[in-house]
Amino acid sequence: FSVGYSAVALNHVIDFKEKKQEIIKPVSPSELFPSLPIVQGTSKRIKVLTRLTLVVSDPSHCNLLRSTSANIRLYDVIAVFPKTEKLFHIACTTLDVDLVCINVTEKLPFYFRRPPVNMAIDRGIYFELLYTPAIKDSTMRRYTISNAISLMQICKGKNIVISSAAERPLELRGPYDVANLGLLFGLSESEAKAAVSTNCRATMLHGETRKSACGVVYTVKKPRKVEEEETTLPACKKAKTEA
Repeated sequence: FSVGYSAVALNHVIDFKEKKQEIIKPVSPSELFPSLPIVQGTSKRIKVLTRLTLVVSDPSHCNLLRSTSANIRLYDVIAVFPKTEKLFHIACTTLDVDLVCINVTEKLPFYFRRPPVNMAIDRGIYFELLYTPAIKDSTMRRYTISNAISLMQICKGKNIVISSAAERPLELRGPYDVANLGLLFGLSESEAKAAVSTNCRATMLHGETRKSACGVVYTVKKPRKVEEEETTLPACKKAKTEA
């Protein structure tokens, strides 16, 4: 909250390689924070979301997402971390998730293909890049930039979310710093800003749509310019003028 963010997500990671794990109910923010802090520069309290990330290395692991688990619906954001090309294709084309995580700590074992990436974009799914590994280790920084640029060549900067996965406060960076890192990942200036702002909001709205099984409409009132109001005439006056 002190670096300029108005929302954060508490991430619960399930890695099937470690041991047999089940999806548990998300921890309520009220259990962790007696009172939510105020966002810097505003009078609003920070919004705390719950997120579930599944690390999948076998197609059978995806069955948990296809099941109608009551606990899955309790999470605001659902992400999947595919380890193989086949699982990446499945995540982009069939799984009901909000985020597809891209590995940034090692060289990817496969190349990104245009069809699954385009289908994920059409379905409103976003691709997540982490920046914390890039600031912790020079080797992981090289992998992060390399894997990110490979993705940008296919998705053209669309549907990208840059997040931290920070475990300590020192690993966090402000939104403007993260946007600057996005330039190293192959994003344009506008795409980098969207990756830490509007794309994150779109991911949240996609999660609401998934949870409600309906749709979410977000409206913005567009202010009319003074010049337009002066030049715009009623329909009856227009007819007289044209006659």
